Amino acid sequence: MFAFSSSRLSLNKIVSLFVSNAQLDILPFHSLFVIKSFSSRVSSNLNDHSFTVSFLINSCGLTLKSAQSVSKKICFNTLERPKSVLRLLREHGFTNFHISKIVKIRPNVLLLHPERTILPKLEFLCSIGVSRSDLSVIVSQNPDLLNRSIKQNLIPHYHILKSILVSDEKVIKCLKRLLKSSVVLSQNDFYANLSLLRGLGMPQSSISFLVTYHPLIVCLKAFNFAEGVKKVVQIGFDPSKPTFVRAVQILLGSSQKTWEHKIEAYRRWGLSEEEISSIFRKSPLSMGLSEKKIMCNMNFLVCKMGWQPAAVARVPVVLCYGLQTRIMPRCSVIRVLLLKGSIKADIPISSVLTSCEKYFLERFVIKYLDQVPQLLDIFQGKMRLTELGFGFDDKSVILD
Repeated sequence: MFAFSSSRLSLNKIVSLFVSNAQLDILPFHSLFVIKSFSSRVSSNLNDHSFTVSFLINSCGLTLKSAQSVSKKICFNTLERPKSVLRLLREHGFTNFHISKIVKIRPNVLLLHPERTILPKLEFLCSIGVSRSDLSVIVSQNPDLLNRSIKQNLIPHYHILKSILVSDEKVIKCLKRLLKSSVVLSQNDFYANLSLLRGLGMPQSSISFLVTYHPLIVCLKAFNFAEGVKKVVQIGFDPSKPTFVRAVQILLGSSQKTWEHKIEAYRRWGLSEEEISSIFRKSPLSMGLSEKKIMCNMNFLVCKMGWQPAAVARVPVVLCYGLQTRIMPRCSVIRVLLLKGSIKADIPISSVLTSCEKYFLERFVIKYLDQVPQLLDIFQGKMRLTELGFGFDDKSVILD
């Protein structure tokens, strides 16, 4: 839009200049044709822009705002190529949702040659077992792959992964994750990273799991990958154990800034560096939680229920549980039993939160229904603590 506004501005300046000259009786006769020609070009540009916007809205499913934004990056005078591209995509199961997503991310896809450039990629992905539904999802999430060379990119990626995973099913799972990103697999880095893991004693089953479900981690630059793996080993993880894979995925899947923020979240509760490292060793997923979830769950367990931060740190898996779906329902029951004096205040956090639901119901609900008939309703969320005159504001200290 800025370009057209600039054109109008330039035209106004020229007209003003000509008017001034005309007032001085120095306007050349041919200048009238210059004005007319310039005005025609501006009008033509505006028509082309409107033509593009209209096509993006009517054929690609874009909103007016999105179409106007995309039209600044692409413009066409004929619809032959864009229509051919859309027809090919729809023949392969792409819906308007997928198409609009592709066009918003990479509008130049509409100008690619459908048979020479796009079709070979779609056919190759289908040939190795990618379903039509997965095909549209993969391409719409990363339309850049339609611009990649099938011989220098897609086929080499497939063979590299095939040599490690063997199974086409695993290769497809990996490719679905890999192709959704803009990462280009470097053969040198990939093999160097795998060599490092094998050298540490990681079994093939763990390597296959990491490559299949977390390929972006294995595609990191060899130096960065080695530094991350070194930290995981120093923390105390055994490369021969499955938890090592999870720890590598969590640590290398976080930016340095994000990692520091999570550590700082635990520090706010007075936990030492060793306690934080212990949290990671016992439950790698506890370091994969968002800073917000860490703070919310710690706040409830410490400030509302009264467990000491160190007690929570000894059973860090509890931080991974849902606050509304698991922690609060169970703690509500425990809260009632504590205030009724039915149980002692030294109940371990593990007994409350890590046990299976059947065990929890038998030990803390069914056992005390005679004393507190509303316990099951409290557990199931059908009744609130306030209806019994209780709450979490007046906490009773639980010693662990």
